[in-house]
Amino acid sequence: MYLAQAVPAAVFLVALLFIPESPRYLVSRGRDDDAKNVLARLFTAEEAERKIVEIRASFAGDHRPRLSDVTAPGTLFRPIVWAGLLLAVFQQLVGINVIFYYGETLWKLAGVSEAAALQRNVISGLVSIAACFVTIALIDRIGRKPLLMIGSAGMAATLAAMTWAFANGTVDATGALSLPPSTGMIALVAANLYVIFFNVSWGPVMWVMLGEMFPNQLRGSALAVCGLAQWAANYAVVQTFPGMASGLGLAPTYLFYTVCAGISFFLVRAFIKETAGKELEAMEGWSKPAA
Repeated sequence: MYLAQAVPAAVFLVALLFIPESPRYLVSRGRDDDAKNVLARLFTAEEAERKIVEIRASFAGDHRPRLSDVTAPGTLFRPIVWAGLLLAVFQQLVGINVIFYYGETLWKLAGVSEAAALQRNVISGLVSIAACFVTIALIDRIGRKPLLMIGSAGMAATLAAMTWAFANGTVDATGALSLPPSTGMIALVAANLYVIFFNVSWGPVMWVMLGEMFPNQLRGSALAVCGLAQWAANYAVVQTFPGMASGLGLAPTYLFYTVCAGISFFLVRAFIKETAGKELEAMEGWSKPAA
């Protein structure tokens, strides 16, 4: 098992040898010629010159990342950082890693045999990979924010279907949940549609947004804070699922994830700004406090 995991790691290591360095990093180190070469591979030589000037101008007041970059008096964080935290935390509160981490346990709790539970977990993984290719095709065509909203709506609907399916199961003498064949099929289809909606939207798009939405002056600090929040939310969700599932039942547990998905739709609509088509140097800090 561990040897199989070493294979993609080795492929990734080799692929890294062919990935160019970030032009912004090169400019920050005074390696303008190297930055121009990288940019010229993507654009024209004239456009590379223009972008070098923009990058250098964005670094005019730059400094090493620090926590004070993301804070604001009275609200703890700047508005744009709160928006990033919203994306980071709600990506986990919709319960996606319950499917990924506890997929086998989830289906066994729903009365499915161990063999069938493993099979469904594998199917979810394959669906996740396939859905990411859809994201690649759509993210620059329809934008980041619309994809997030589509994902939120789709996840809320499919999670509601799973909640209904688990609520209509029966409990046997041993306390195990059992789903009728038709209800079990609804739960299976809903679970895979849920994975599709997540991986077309919140899965990859959240990371794209966090990489694009912050201005250079606070990008490093803001990404660190949002990354910490994302993993903290991840930890909280996966640690609470077993207790919630056994204590409350699968239906109330998935109702919680459904509500979170629904809330995420309205939060994105109200607080997230589109970043498609905008260069990193054009990003603003949203009411940045005076230095």
